[in-house]
Amino acid sequence: MTTVHPPAHPPAHAEARPSRFSARTLWLTVAVVLVVLFSLAPILWQVLTSIKVNADIAAIPNVYFPRRFTLQHYIEIFNRRPFLNYMLNSFFVAFTSTLLCLALGTPAAYALARLRLPGERIVLASVLIVTLFPYILLFIGLLEIVRATGLANNYLALIIPYTAINIPLTILVMRSFFQQLPRDLEDSAKVDGYNTWQMLVRILLPLTTPALVTTGILAFIAAWNEFIFALTFITRESMKTIPVAVAQISGTAVFEIPYGALAAATVVGTLPLVILVLLFQRRIVQGLTAGAVKG
Repeated sequence: MTTVHPPAHPPAHAEARPSRFSARTLWLTVAVVLVVLFSLAPILWQVLTSIKVNADIAAIPNVYFPRRFTLQHYIEIFNRRPFLNYMLNSFFVAFTSTLLCLALGTPAAYALARLRLPGERIVLASVLIVTLFPYILLFIGLLEIVRATGLANNYLALIIPYTAINIPLTILVMRSFFQQLPRDLEDSAKVDGYNTWQMLVRILLPLTTPALVTTGILAFIAAWNEFIFALTFITRESMKTIPVAVAQISGTAVFEIPYGALAAATVVGTLPLVILVLLFQRRIVQGLTAGAVKG
């Protein structure tokens, strides 16, 4: 006769399941939300101010979330000032300096990563020091150079300093990526008859696209937002860049501060950078994460 045993009860620890939402997860979520709100609050304030009517902007107490909206401030900045021309100026200067940074900094980074150069550590230390050096201290010297060379009101007066300032960062970032690539790729390329330049352009650079995009966007943003050099070296109205144009917006009266127009100009000047980052978001994340871990 077969004895039927009751099913064994699972151990007590197997029945206890961890709760889906723990206190730690809750606090972490709250912290992330607070940090995001804290970071986005100034941007949201500028956007809301740019679409408020003047009565809501000057209202006391503050009107945080308006019920009346207007695009008059955007129309005003484009009617009163050639803002599209300012944006094109900023784009040309930033884009040109970024291309020069990548074209000059990438081969230098490859040389520092692969070649045994005399005084390599001294060169790397110098590049790092230049990266940390506050560029505003170069202002007086650059001003004298611009005067001596007659580059005032010339885009080169901005392109050359922006390139020189951003090249050290390009070298450091790209060097770390080249060091992560296996040397077998270069050995195979040499066997196939590639010279150093062909190997760099056709094989290595496509593998470092995330680093190129990340470095290029950082250089582009730095050149786009620069203010002191653009304010001093360019005085011709038709050649001014976005930061200078925004700073020089004035009201119709002497003591009037056009908050709505300033907010609209800030949004217009920032929007291209936001679009650029969103378009290359995946590449930027790949570049930042790949540069932090050696494969």
